[in-house]
Amino acid sequence: MIEFENVTRTYGTKEAVRNLTLTIPSGELFALLGPSGAGKTTSIKMLVGLLQPSRGSVRVCGHDLVHNTRAAHSTIGYVPDEAILYDKLSGREFLWFIADMFGMDRDVAAARIDDEIEAFELGDFVDDLSESYSLGMKQRLVFAAALLHAPEVLVLDEPMVGLDPRTVRIVKDLIKSRTRDGMTVFMSTHTLAMAEELADRVGIMVRGRLQFLGTVSELRQQLSVEESSLEDLYLQITGRGLSAAPHEGAV
Repeated sequence: MIEFENVTRTYGTKEAVRNLTLTIPSGELFALLGPSGAGKTTSIKMLVGLLQPSRGSVRVCGHDLVHNTRAAHSTIGYVPDEAILYDKLSGREFLWFIADMFGMDRDVAAARIDDEIEAFELGDFVDDLSESYSLGMKQRLVFAAALLHAPEVLVLDEPMVGLDPRTVRIVKDLIKSRTRDGMTVFMSTHTLAMAEELADRVGIMVRGRLQFLGTVSELRQQLSVEESSLEDLYLQITGRGLSAAPHEGAV
């Protein structure tokens, strides 16, 4: 479970995120949407412990990200918007490095590494140096690393940017499978079609405030339209900006 409670993050006098209150239960795939500068990346960085809230609290599986950081981190897998690897390590060596960071038992780690290599179809290149990888190959390895320790929560920041169709399909199928098994997924994306296809609920953030929280059907009801794509609905919400009434849980 993920909990933001009255979370505000400021940079000087600018409020990047304002009074965010949001609960995501186990097994839900949640998509956070919004234009550039809306506060999505700041929210994700607070969720994975890279930033601290200026006010409020963030908890993952009951662990506070500020006061119980290590326990919180052990429950999270994180895929950033840009794959960062060690060029002089092979993919397999990188996975072992991640396993050691999490203190995984060697036998368990070996089995998990084999499982993720198979799941993300890494076998053809996993023993090559990562400096030779394409963007899609790197992203598949980062996904495998994020899932290696079997986290309860997976955090994705623009996970499909620049990926080839085959890699997109692999990732989408794995996300669906893991959420069916009870994993919670928090995803920030500009790919609205993917959010509409995968997400149980969406949140739309504008200028640091959560303007909508719910299902796509509920968004259609709120905007009084029966037939409309998420893209059209999103443009209505973000086009109105702060003239739209924010979601009641956000203020």
